[in-house]
Amino acid sequence: MEKVFVDTNIIIDLLAKREHFYKDAQDLFTLSDKKEIHLCISALSFANAYYSIAKHHKEVDAKKYLAKFKVLVTVLPLEDKSIELALASDFNDFEDGLQYFTAMDNDSDIIITRNKKDFKNSKIPVLTAGEYLKK
Repeated sequence: MEKVFVDTNIIIDLLAKREHFYKDAQDLFTLSDKKEIHLCISALSFANAYYSIAKHHKEVDAKKYLAKFKVLVTVLPLEDKSIELALASDFNDFEDGLQYFTAMDNDSDIIITRNKKDFKNSKIPVLTAGEYLKK
């Protein structure tokens, strides 16, 4: 089964039902629900998703949304090695570096993001959710 690493922006697209992006995110996570792909996210993404959702909903509701969401993914730990590599990398966005090295460290087959340009030197294929769904 393909191991697909999902960037934070795709998670928030799903949970916040962002216009223009929700449908692709929903279809991607449906594949995981059907056990057709193995979706992974970083622990950092989980925390960032909570923060983003909690800005617009009560804390208790944000936790409920994330509890339902968590069954669709494997949450990968943010390891010291990934932090060190991100600090030493040429990633313009430190958070993207953390995401990338977490994906690499956990043998992900592909990265799904809306910000492909931020992963321009990736050794792992990088696609948007829409591109992945079309392949």
